[in-house]
Amino acid sequence: MDLTTIKSPDFLKKMSITELEALSEDIRRFLITKLSATGGHIGPNLGVVELTVALHKVFNSPKDKFLWDVGHQSYVHKILTGRACEFDTIRQYKGLCGFPKRDESEHDVWETGHSSTSLSAAMGMAIARDLQKTKSYVVPIIGDGALTGGMALEALNHIGHEKTDMTVILNDNEMSIAPNVGALHSVLGRLRTAGKYNWVKDELEVFLKKVPAVGGKLAATAERVKDGLKYMVVSGMFFEDLGFTYLGPVDGHNYEELLETLQYAKKTKGPVVVHVITKKGKGYLPAESDTSGAWHGPGPYKIESGDFIKDKNVPVGWSALVSNTVLKMARKDDRIVAVTPAMPVGSKLEAFQQEFPDRMFDVGIAEQHATTMAAGLATQNMKPFLAIYSTFLQRAYDQVVHDICRQKLNVFIGIDRAGLVGADGETHQGVFDIAFLRHLPNLVLMMPKDENEGQHMVHTALTYEAGPIAMRYPRGNGLGIPLDDELKSIDIGTWEVLKEGTDATILTFGTTIPMAMEAAEALSKKGIQVEVVNARFIKPMDEEMLHNILKSNRPVLTVEEAVLQGGFGSAVLEFASEHGYYSAIDRIGIPDKFIEHGSVTKLLEEINLTTEEVINRVNKLVRPIQKRLEVK
Repeated sequence: MDLTTIKSPDFLKKMSITELEALSEDIRRFLITKLSATGGHIGPNLGVVELTVALHKVFNSPKDKFLWDVGHQSYVHKILTGRACEFDTIRQYKGLCGFPKRDESEHDVWETGHSSTSLSAAMGMAIARDLQKTKSYVVPIIGDGALTGGMALEALNHIGHEKTDMTVILNDNEMSIAPNVGALHSVLGRLRTAGKYNWVKDELEVFLKKVPAVGGKLAATAERVKDGLKYMVVSGMFFEDLGFTYLGPVDGHNYEELLETLQYAKKTKGPVVVHVITKKGKGYLPAESDTSGAWHGPGPYKIESGDFIKDKNVPVGWSALVSNTVLKMARKDDRIVAVTPAMPVGSKLEAFQQEFPDRMFDVGIAEQHATTMAAGLATQNMKPFLAIYSTFLQRAYDQVVHDICRQKLNVFIGIDRAGLVGADGETHQGVFDIAFLRHLPNLVLMMPKDENEGQHMVHTALTYEAGPIAMRYPRGNGLGIPLDDELKSIDIGTWEVLKEGTDATILTFGTTIPMAMEAAEALSKKGIQVEVVNARFIKPMDEEMLHNILKSNRPVLTVEEAVLQGGFGSAVLEFASEHGYYSAIDRIGIPDKFIEHGSVTKLLEEINLTTEEVINRVNKLVRPIQKRLEVK
């Protein structure tokens, strides 16, 4: 079937199971081919082909609401709702989004990039439906990994208490990005092997009612029997205890089972959980056999071999550099432990986990728990390294404030993917952390200019004893800078001058240092000498150097790959105001809008965070001074 001709999922209603199976093969071939060129979330989507087709056959989107909790599993949904013709652009600049997008299609009713939100949103939609007295089905699709998120459990508690009509699809593939962990994962494991409890319960009820004369009484008495039966047939009926009707487990690649169970769920009043067992990467052997998480969301690959297409001569990745340095220090200090919320692969902690399994803690998708657990470790004289993406640190803000900073605990927060991340788009851009962290008492916040300074900052963080310290580092690879053999600490709150200059000063750090240096070199050829400062400590700032800069009345330009509102540039403006300086200060950074997906280079051009713009801004700052000097 030519998938690019699909306009809506209505055509599925008339298809037989044989035709649906053929369609599934077409979808898998399409995904494997398209994503080999663009990259993307191949493993998760191959696993939900039959489930997505079955949902669209049984329900009626967009009247019925599908909420994809694991938003990167929505590719098949996008194909069935008329977007296959755009797949060459998926996750590309101005192209198809890799997550559900409300302004992309009426079938995308909820946007997700962070997990564990679908059940709460579904509850809101179901309440609105009931208050407005309309008829529709609300169907959140949540993964077993996302179910470990505290917000999902809060929602389950509320939905079960209110007995709200809702069909929750639990897509259980035993993976989030890496293999799932935790007690809840063990509960689901028992359910996977328990068989179809609900069918047995219903057949018992029908049988008892057929017994002459006393059938009705027996059926009433049988409620107690059935309640006991569920504990005999299914070990640990977690969902039924919360007030849900549990259906499953169901083979997520078997249309007969899927369609039968979904139809049964539609007829069931109150909240229902349909437990569907799927295989991540189904139908493509390299992805299907993956246990590391490498095929969760890879870049381009060779279809025949499954080899990833990568430049082998690139410098070390930032995540690897940081985790390797932590590991190096952990060999000498047994107080050092690593904590991650379901990101051991992304944060490159596999080597740490292998060498120190008792000191590595993957807590699942539970950022709040990970953060407070790190705080608890610190109270006992341990040195926790909390490896967490900038975008996911947003979810643990209160824990950073209340549990870490307020108690002035020695937690090292590694803020991975800080700055623009590219193809994952607006839900994953790590641009808010400076603004929501720099005003917190007791916290040190820093960002290195290169890999060598990065390893020394890790050493600084893990030997710092005066409270919490956080280091930002970007997605991707370093600059190829040689690494010192010996690690050393950097004095907290010290900046360094990278280039001398008398006409203006650029204050910047991290990923924007190269553009500042390039701009300064270009300006020097025009007779404008610009000082470039590596403002590596965002908090505390180097007040001595900042006083000297502002006393000189040189104009100042701050450059940051982070939001301007409340960012580093704002801190410089605040400092100038508090101390009565009147130097001209301008700022370049992320504007007040969400940045969508695309290559980082394209995105930087779009928001005018470029070498050319640095040159233009410095020219504008210097020109009035030059004119005043000419008049004199």
